[in-house]
Amino acid sequence: MTTSPQEQAPAPPRPEAPGGHPQRWLILGVLCLAVLTVVLDNTVLNVAIPSLTRELGAATSDIQWMINAYSLVQSGLLLTAGSAADRYGRKKMLAVGLALFGVGSLVAGLADSTGQLIAARAGMGVGGALLMTTVLAVAIQIFTPEEQPKAIGIWAAVNSLGFAAGPLLGGFMLNHFWWGAIFLINIPVAVLALVAVVALVPESKNPQGDRPDLLGAVLSTIGMAALVYAIISGPEHGWTSGRVLLTAAVAVVVLAAFAYWESRIPYPMIDMHFFRNRRFMGAVSGGVLITFGMGGSLFLLTQHMQFVLGYEPLEAGLRTAPLALMIVALNFTGLAAKWAARLGTPLAIGLGMAVMAAGLASIATMASGGYAGTLLGLVLIGAGAAVASPAMSHAIMSAIPPEKAGVGGGINGTVAEFGTGLGVAVLGALLNSRFAALISVAATSLPAALSLADGEAEKGRILDAFSSGLETSLLVGALAVLLGGLVAGALLRRAERGDSA
Repeated sequence: MTTSPQEQAPAPPRPEAPGGHPQRWLILGVLCLAVLTVVLDNTVLNVAIPSLTRELGAATSDIQWMINAYSLVQSGLLLTAGSAADRYGRKKMLAVGLALFGVGSLVAGLADSTGQLIAARAGMGVGGALLMTTVLAVAIQIFTPEEQPKAIGIWAAVNSLGFAAGPLLGGFMLNHFWWGAIFLINIPVAVLALVAVVALVPESKNPQGDRPDLLGAVLSTIGMAALVYAIISGPEHGWTSGRVLLTAAVAVVVLAAFAYWESRIPYPMIDMHFFRNRRFMGAVSGGVLITFGMGGSLFLLTQHMQFVLGYEPLEAGLRTAPLALMIVALNFTGLAAKWAARLGTPLAIGLGMAVMAAGLASIATMASGGYAGTLLGLVLIGAGAAVASPAMSHAIMSAIPPEKAGVGGGINGTVAEFGTGLGVAVLGALLNSRFAALISVAATSLPAALSLADGEAEKGRILDAFSSGLETSLLVGALAVLLGGLVAGALLRRAERGDSA
């Protein structure tokens, strides 16, 4: 691999004072406000699924693409956005991202067809990519090395809070307004954050940084989109159908081309040598699987609460709130940080993800018996995420050179977005496959199957089939999270031993 002159030159000095930027905690609050809006949109759409199914005639595959269009575009562009922020200015890219996100939210809120909403969500993903990379990069620049773990912990807590609070906010909005309001509410928040960014956030950039890798961005976006499309299409068209096999082959070829391209060019979005770093690989593998299980499970759980248990959107949101409350309680009181410091990063990540897996298993095995099993599961998931997520983010950023803070933020965001999108696709596909195998009517979604059911007895069997599919999917999610904790903990432990030696 060749080395560019830019890579050989030393990184420029950071703009902050030796004690950090004097307004760094206020700036962190502004950054968290911006990222909260972006993360909320990963899950806020979940509780609107019945409304979209009813008002836009959306099928299950349409719903999955409404969710995945946002996360896939975002994950495909995160690395390029991070590289551009390092080179052209993190404040500038943050402001552009807020503007694009606000405009995309306006278009999504006024959409009157599934196609328009999917396109608007993809546009929001572009703005979200710029936001997710620059927020973490700016935080790294304005805090001292000693304060960075605490700052990243707060940032990660806000990420987890937004991820879990999306159903609650969506339920509240749908209880008082039509479904488009869940997007329009983003606009005043984006405007407020944009004004605060312009007034408070200092500009920082690395003029000697790498130039954006546009071909790499195209390849990664196409490859991941093809992969998820194959997974979504499998239950409907058959896993051995020509369409699914062709799409899967395209995904493999394009992602292989992406890896080859990144290993050959002097300005890659991601240096392939990072994958030889055990700390980096441990954090990345754990991050993908933690968001895989959590994102896919919340997607399924909100449907179960509304379709099977009969809760209204706001009621469903309130009943998922214990997850968010646990994350807030443990992170903002500092308990999660104290536990993580006492346990060490490898054990904190492994133990946190094991607790999350137990929570998912609790929901899978006890959800049909009422809310008690679900409540226990949500509390366990929240406790595990509060400990594991900040430790995971700090492990990723600590494996990236400081002058590559934007790219580091892009990698961290890519892990989260790709894991979430893949979790929704895989666990959703498992649920659909199991559900279709158990019901006796031809339908692509639970509402459609219920409308075709002949009598209450048939409806009961259809709901039981959906619950069975949910249990299978959640158990797969629990296994993925547990496996991620074991792999991440083992790799990070080996990295620490190597550093000590």
